[in-house]
Formats: sequence, C-alpha cells, structure tokens
Amino acid sequence: MDMVENKAEFEAIRQMYTVLSLHYLEEMKQSDIAVRLNLSTSKVNRLIAQGKRMGMVKIVIESPYQPLVDLENGLIASTDLAHAVVTPAVPGNPHTNLQQVGRAAANQLLETIRDGDVIAITGGKAVSAMVQNLNPDRTFDVKVVPLTGGVQGKYYTDVNHLATQLAERLGGTAMLVHAPLFAESREQRDMLMEMGSIREVFDLARNAAVAVVGIGSIRTAGSSYFDLHPDPDSRRQLLLDGGVTGEFLAHLILQDGSVADYPLNSRLVALNPGELTQCPLTIGVASGEEKVEPICAALAGRLFNSLIIDEQTATAVLETLREERHVA
Repeated sequence: MDMVENKAEFEAIRQMYTVLSLHYLEEMKQSDIAVRLNLSTSKVNRLIAQGKRMGMVKIVIESPYQPLVDLENGLIASTDLAHAVVTPAVPGNPHTNLQQVGRAAANQLLETIRDGDVIAITGGKAVSAMVQNLNPDRTFDVKVVPLTGGVQGKYYTDVNHLATQLAERLGGTAMLVHAPLFAESREQRDMLMEMGSIREVFDLARNAAVAVVGIGSIRTAGSSYFDLHPDPDSRRQLLLDGGVTGEFLAHLILQDGSVADYPLNSRLVALNPGELTQCPLTIGVASGEEKVEPICAALAGRLFNSLIIDEQTATAVLETLREERHVA
C-alpha cells in the first residue's frame, strides 16, 4: 500500500514539476500546457497554485542596475526612510544627474497621487527638474500649494511659479502664497501667517497627501540658500562655524536636523520643518556633492520619509553616515 501511495505521490509531483517548468521556464500559457499534456486548463491552474504553495517555485528578480538597488537598500537600512530611489549618474555632468533625479521624482509622484489629493512643494532646482519632467497620461483632480512664501527672480526658486506649473501639468489647480519668503520682522511674519488667504494655504499644506521638498546647501557661495536670502553677501562662514549644515523649507538646520537659532529663521513665511511630520509621504529630492551634508542632517532630523538622489550623491551620503556611526 505504501509503495502504491509513494508512486502516486511521485507521479503527482512529477506532473506538477512538468507543468511548472513549462509555465515558468518555457513561458507557455496555461491553455497551451493543457493541450500539450492533455489536461484541463483548470487542473493546470490548480497544479501551478499547489506547486507555489509547496515552495516549488522560487522567483529571483535581478536588476541590470543592481548597484543602484543596493544603494537604495543601504539607504533604507541605515536610516528611517521608507523609500529611496537612486538614479544613474554621469561623472562630471551635474545637469544630467539633476534631470535624472527630476524624472525619477516625477514618476514617483505620478505613481502616488490620487484624485482629491493636496500636493505641497518647495522651490529649488530639483523640484523644478521634477516639474519639467512630468508627463502624465491623464489629468488629476489635485490641488497644489506652496510650503513657503515666494521669492522673485530665478524661476526655479519661485515656489508660486512652480506650483502653478505643476498644477497645469497635472490638470489640477494651484493656491498660491502671496507673501514674501522673508518678512521684515518677526512681528510682520506673525501677522502675515495669520492672514486668512495665507493661513488657508498653509493649513492645506500641513495636511497634504504628498510633499515634495528640495534640500539646500550653504557650503558654497552659489548654494541654493543664497538664491533665497535677502542678503546674499551675509556671513556664510559664520553660519558654518555656528554648526549650520543646510537648508530645509528655507530654514537653516543643524547637523541633527533641528532648526538653527538664527534670526532670519524667525522671519520666514513658511511652515516649520517639524510640521511636515503629519504628511504621509514627504519626498526629498537633491543632487550634487554639496548636498551630502544637508541630506544627512535632514535624515538625522527625520524630515522626510522618501529620498530621490543620484548615484554619486547616494554613495557619499552612505559613506558619511557610516563615518558618523563609527565616530559615535
């Protein structure tokens, strides 16, 4: 009896193995397998399902860009990030690298948003690259709002301009902040923040479904923060000596991601970085070696939960994180 049962079991497993091989290795349709083995299509389906339950099917997916996948996994393992995208980099070509990051950010946004969502954004070159690379297949009934007041001048620093462009490309609507990024005093800033039209936009931004934020540097004279600053020739070295590492939502931040005790921070018409913790998905976008320290600071402060950067920047960020852990 045992021999008969063993033989029947062997034949069943052999048949299952044959079906699985034809389906997964030779990529045959279930209906074609049924004809070839003189089985019903429903039995072929059952054999495939049973084989999967028994662990006879092991699927391994390998990416041609496996080093990038490894960097993504390394970033997630080393931080509190829920998601990371690392794009290919072309050495010596920062513009191309920035555009790659912009395309990846545009794709993630399109994969994420749903009709009825509010999208909150900052200004910046990386956010501008995302907007320029956005090519949706359909329109979205979304609302786009700024996270900060506006800056006149370079198109990529004007958050109202970018919000309008983003809304137009998605087929949604934009609500703008008609106020300067820097008020003349803290009292004026408080007054502006309480104005009905501005408060309405920032309330929407606080409860956005998705936020897309640039990460600014102050390391070099041409850094993005000084495109926003009312006094570009201010004491940059003093900021660095005081522990300031980067800029986030136009706020100067320290190495641990906290907001620096700096007078201009109190004059900002903008959400505080800590207010973004209510947002389910905050996507940080950046590219370039000058962004490594600001990215690490923002990661330390858990200021975003998704990060899109290029390969060279990602490698440098991981090396910096490992060095910081070794020192600690």
